[in-house]
Amino acid sequence: MTLLDQFQLILKNAGWPDWAVYLTPAIVGILIIIIFVLTVVIVFIWWERRLISRFQIRLGPNRCGPEGILQPIATAVKILLKEDIVPEKADKLIHFIAPIIVFVPILLIFAVVPFGDGAILVDLNVGIIYVIAISSISVIGIFMAAWGSGNKYSYISGMRSIAQMVSYEIPVVLSIVGIALVTGSFSMLKIVEAQSIPFILLQPLGFLIFFLGSLAEMNRSPFDLLEADSEIVAGYHIEYSGMKFAMFYLGEYGVALAYSGIITTLFLSGWQGPLLPPVLWFIVKVMLVFSLIIWMRATLPRLRVDQLMAFAWKFLLPMAVINLVLVAIEVLALPAGLQWVMVILNFGLAAVLILLWSKLFTLGGGRVEV
Repeated sequence: MTLLDQFQLILKNAGWPDWAVYLTPAIVGILIIIIFVLTVVIVFIWWERRLISRFQIRLGPNRCGPEGILQPIATAVKILLKEDIVPEKADKLIHFIAPIIVFVPILLIFAVVPFGDGAILVDLNVGIIYVIAISSISVIGIFMAAWGSGNKYSYISGMRSIAQMVSYEIPVVLSIVGIALVTGSFSMLKIVEAQSIPFILLQPLGFLIFFLGSLAEMNRSPFDLLEADSEIVAGYHIEYSGMKFAMFYLGEYGVALAYSGIITTLFLSGWQGPLLPPVLWFIVKVMLVFSLIIWMRATLPRLRVDQLMAFAWKFLLPMAVINLVLVAIEVLALPAGLQWVMVILNFGLAAVLILLWSKLFTLGGGRVEV
């Protein structure tokens, strides 16, 4: 029974009217999600600035509060106090609505993310499909922001966002289908419960495809071409300031939190783990995934647009199809008791396939030059 069901049952037993039984838990759930996301986003902003400074051999924020812990608060106050400027030739309505459309769908993702056994607002039997559908809405807000700004450079960034999201959505979905074949369900809870062995070990190639595709959908290095400031003067949000810009800023870290939670659920056995409470295990794994995202940002150079598209269509998509075929064969041919054998087999196959396909990818003109 989910948290929402338990709350509704308590209210019903207390004699509340039917409309309040269904409306009150929904409002409380929304408030909990908003508070949780905003709190963790503040921690993420501080953690990224501190961790990436270590990669760059510097201190990072260290003045506002102990170890700079209050720096994100100071940044938030500064943004809120800035003037909201709207360009004269902008579409005022679209310019206003776009940040909301970017940020709100990210909050909706957390309704189906399980933080513990039963610690989930709604357990949909198509939970991961819901996540894919909802997360795709944000790109519409990005394009609206680009179009509504009346700036040709932001418009270029918006067109890039459409091309990038369409390209990387396909291998991401195919990597999820491999998990569905093993678990027989799209429910986030059932996916976690099926991981007696974390799927990162059973499907290392699927994890790599999903992780790299998620980086592109999060607009994270080395795939952050939507706001390549060296090319298009800060991208789709160039004409935004004040609270509207803060919505995009929160959305970027909010989607990083959402995908870190999804990766933890799909590949790292979610809340499962010894000794620690389930929720704490979930948070630790989410922080480790986000730290890996920061590591990628600090290490890899940004790709060119042609390299970005070639990597999706010439590398990730074929590898996702091959991974799906291999998983289907293993599900049909190998009994469940040979899972540890599958771990060794799949790591070997993944290494061979990546090596061979990277050679073909390089010969095909997709080589990244720094």
